[in-house]
Amino acid sequence: MKKAFRTLFIILFFWLALALYFTNRLMYMKKKDEDFILRREKDAGRVNPDQLKTLPRQHIDISSPFGYTIKAVLAEPYQTNRYVIIAHGVTETKVNSIKYANLFLERGFNTLIYDHRRHGESGGKTTSFGHYEKFDLKAVVDWLKKEKGEDILLGIHGESMGAATMLLYAGLLEDGADFYIADCPFSDFKQQLSYVIKKDFKIMPGLLLPLGDAILRFRDKYSIRHVSPISVIENIKHPVLFIHSRKDDFILPSMTKELFEHKKGPKMLYIAEKGKHAQSFNENRGDYERVVDEFLQKYVDQALPC
Repeated sequence: MKKAFRTLFIILFFWLALALYFTNRLMYMKKKDEDFILRREKDAGRVNPDQLKTLPRQHIDISSPFGYTIKAVLAEPYQTNRYVIIAHGVTETKVNSIKYANLFLERGFNTLIYDHRRHGESGGKTTSFGHYEKFDLKAVVDWLKKEKGEDILLGIHGESMGAATMLLYAGLLEDGADFYIADCPFSDFKQQLSYVIKKDFKIMPGLLLPLGDAILRFRDKYSIRHVSPISVIENIKHPVLFIHSRKDDFILPSMTKELFEHKKGPKMLYIAEKGKHAQSFNENRGDYERVVDEFLQKYVDQALPC
């Protein structure tokens, strides 16, 4: 009897320890060093420091509803009411958003890039893959509309976690932008974690996922089940361009296809042939820009009053 009890205790301890490790990886995922990101983007020709110096821009502090500061940069070279907000992916910073900002600057939009909570220069202690981040995005949108007017033409571009955050913001809080571009989002965090657990941990997620979720609810006060863009996608009425790389093996392209199928109203889908996760722009730049232009012409430019 004692031996059986000891064995049961060891098994329970093992699963609890694994669940704690699992939630630590979620809450405190190792981030890329900003100097590394800057070097990578410069070496690839996606960031030109000399060009940045000549760009009219201002550094902004935006208050998060959770008590920390969101660090942002507003590039505003045009006298226009056209703005795009860029939301980066997990482990990245706003430096990674510069290439997308340039894409929209070339198309006559002013742009705002910012660091998610616990990333770059922003505050915040944990990463929640869109749960708390969606409220920060709302704070960024609210700040921009307060400063520039409620009648601005606003787009939001999100990559990976930033795309999921954007869809959660638009589907749960407010459909507050005129158009959205979702680059490689996950459709449901629980499904994504199940896939990652099988792939990286080499175990079935049946016990680890609910145990980890219970610990996460205790530690970070949210549930994995609540981070589900697919459950709110039908609430988004404004146009969405969905983008994914066919060879993405981190977040599967089937998730974007599922989101596209469930989205009602104006939408477009682009599946890039080259590149893995979050590499659609880097590896297919010409096609990426062409699809963005088609989307803007169809759903944004033609909708503007003459």
